[in-house]
Amino acid sequence: MSTNTRQSPEIVTFGESMGLLTAKDTRGLEYAASLDKSFGGAESNLAIGVSRLGHTSGWFGRLGQDPIGTMILKAIRGEGVDVSRARLSDAEPTGLMIRENASGKSSVHYYRKLSAASAMTPDDLDPDYIAGAEILHVTGITAAISPSGLSTVEAAIHIAKQAGVKVSFDPNLRLKLWSAEQARPVLLRLAEQADYFLPGLDEMKLLYNEQDEQKIFERLSALNAVSIVKGGPDLTYVLVNGTLTEVPYFKADHVLDTVGAGDGFCAGFLSGLLKGYSPQEATRLGNLTGSMVIQAVGDWEALPTWEQVEAKLNNVTHVER
Repeated sequence: MSTNTRQSPEIVTFGESMGLLTAKDTRGLEYAASLDKSFGGAESNLAIGVSRLGHTSGWFGRLGQDPIGTMILKAIRGEGVDVSRARLSDAEPTGLMIRENASGKSSVHYYRKLSAASAMTPDDLDPDYIAGAEILHVTGITAAISPSGLSTVEAAIHIAKQAGVKVSFDPNLRLKLWSAEQARPVLLRLAEQADYFLPGLDEMKLLYNEQDEQKIFERLSALNAVSIVKGGPDLTYVLVNGTLTEVPYFKADHVLDTVGAGDGFCAGFLSGLLKGYSPQEATRLGNLTGSMVIQAVGDWEALPTWEQVEAKLNNVTHVER
């Protein structure tokens, strides 16, 4: 284990964070008079979620040396996440995504080609920083944005495995980035190296090219990982050493925005592991944090604090004074 252990957060993650512009006008982006500004990214969302749940987290990646990039960096730092290994590049811009809701249909338009995040390489990794963590969390998005992004993910996993750091992997299959055929060999290869594999059931149907759920779980059982499969019928599946457990959802009172629910789940699950919970107990916490995220609007803004989670678990009612 690295001598740098105490300088590293408990969870380290990295990847693409993008500026987010949202058109509120229900006629769609073409006719919107104004756009709300924020940001989003699976890994930075997770790091913020872990921090709010009372654990230390670090996020790094490449952002452009531009107003959007500096806004993102300051906001993530403001949430208590360590961004000391993040980098602002004057050679490439920060990626951008624009969201619209036209006639009840939500769409996202991405502007990420030649972005700073896609230029990330293994040279951007600090081996001691990764080796000092408890858990390294990576996603398939970083693997998909560029060949050097994939190389960076593979190098980070290698560093973690060499140091005895647990690897958490969310495939986060994005078919706008690559086809299922292109993604399949890459994501399944990464899953074989994970200690915690966090896919959705629909993702596994695509990655295994298999609709039979029993056969999917049989194949997952061959992995060394604890597999947490989201998206069952009002439940999450937990697969540990070939034993399948079903953990029910927490029903949301009202659903406003499902974006970020998966990242909220992962933040709750990994925080549960850090608290010493069993995989089943950690999944229950993930189900709760995921359900709390979808009851407000925003990629990361609705991620709950530990105090809010405890209040929900203890059925503490909100009193407006």
